[in-house]
Amino acid sequence: MAAASGTPARPVFLGTSDFAAAVLDRLADSSHRPVLVVTRPDRRQGRGRRVSAPPVAEAARALGIDLYQPDSVNDDEARARVAATRPDVICVCAFGALIKEPLLSEYEMLNVHPSLLPRWRGAAPIERAIMAGDAETGVSIMRLTAGLDSGPVCLQESEPIDATDTYGTLAARLQRLGGELLVRTLDERPSFHEQDEEGATYAQKLDAEDRRLDPARPAVELDRVVRALTPHVGAYLELADGGRLGVRETAVVQGGPPEGTLALDGARPVLGCSEGALELVVVQPPGRRAMAGEDYLRGLR
Repeated sequence: MAAASGTPARPVFLGTSDFAAAVLDRLADSSHRPVLVVTRPDRRQGRGRRVSAPPVAEAARALGIDLYQPDSVNDDEARARVAATRPDVICVCAFGALIKEPLLSEYEMLNVHPSLLPRWRGAAPIERAIMAGDAETGVSIMRLTAGLDSGPVCLQESEPIDATDTYGTLAARLQRLGGELLVRTLDERPSFHEQDEEGATYAQKLDAEDRRLDPARPAVELDRVVRALTPHVGAYLELADGGRLGVRETAVVQGGPPEGTLALDGARPVLGCSEGALELVVVQPPGRRAMAGEDYLRGLR
C-alpha cells in the first residue's frame, strides 16, 4: 500500500546507471530515504576488463543505504529480501533489467523515464531525442507495467534541447529534473492518466550502425549523432584504410569536399556529406586519447 500524501514513504530503489545514481542522491536527501537499494552485480568493464561496481552501488555505499546486488531481482531470494524491508513503493530508474511478475504486481512501482511519454519509450530516449532534432524532451514519472514504458503517467515536465547539447549536458539536467519529480510524486501522490498510444515512438537500443557516421547523410544529422553519443558511447568515422576514427565534437560547415571525402589539407579534418560538410573538432584515434582536430592533422603530417 502506498503512503498517503504528506506521509514519508518507505521506498526500495532499483537503478544502475549514472543517471539513476543522481536520482538516488536526490531521493536519499528527501524525507523518502530508501530502505534498500537494489542494483545489478559488479561486472568487468573497459579494455582492462577490471571488475567495476555500477554507479548506483557506489552511490548507495556513499549514502550508507543497505545495498543488494542479486543476479535477478525476480527470483524468490531477491523478492524475499525486498519484502523484508516492508516497502510501500518501489522506485525504478534505469535499472537495465526486466522486472517480471509476480514482483511487478506486488508493489506500486514508480518509474523515472527521461522523455515526454509516449514519445521515446524504450532504452535510449535521450540519445534518440537529440538524434531526431527534437526541440525539447523531459522526464515522466509513470507506473511500471508489463508493457514497454506504456504505463500511466502522473507527473511530466519538459526540458529544452539546446543546439549545442550533448548527451552529457542534457542528461545532467534531466537527472536533476527526474530526482525532483520523483520526490514531488512521493510528496503529493498525484493522479495517473493513461498515455496516448497514437503518439508513441520507440527509442531503440543503440548499436554499432547508430555510431557510424555515414557521409551519405546530411552534415546536420551527423552532428546530432555525435552530440547524442558524447561522451558515453562515441561516434566513429570509417577511414579509407579500414580503420576507425572516433569523433567527439563536430561543427557543420558550408562547402567542403565532395560527399564521402575526408579533406586533410585545412586547419581541421572536414568530411564531405550529402548536404554540407562536417568539421571534425575533436577526434580520438584508436588506442589514443581524444585530441583537437588540429593536433590530429599535425600528427598525420
